[in-house]
Amino acid sequence: MTDGWQLALIGARVLLLGLGVGTTAISHRAYRRNPSAYLRNASLGFAFITLGVLVEGVLFEVTALTLTQVHIVESPALACGLGVLLLSFLR
Repeated sequence: MTDGWQLALIGARVLLLGLGVGTTAISHRAYRRNPSAYLRNASLGFAFITLGVLVEGVLFEVTALTLTQVHIVESPALACGLGVLLLSFLR
């Protein structure tokens, strides 16, 4: 990958990580103010999604895995996060 594209990918991942951490923190703060299963599950869902973004970025930069392999590793964390969010919306 060229340096420009790699820098763009790193920038996008850092932005996603920051947004994920911020969303998780706000959701957790809301849960602490008003403890409910909905807010707890939403916080967990956002945390799993953010963890997936973090894992993907670290694995891609530190290991010799291809982007496709890293996406495969990231997918279960995203699926868990979205699944927990879905459950929180349905209950």
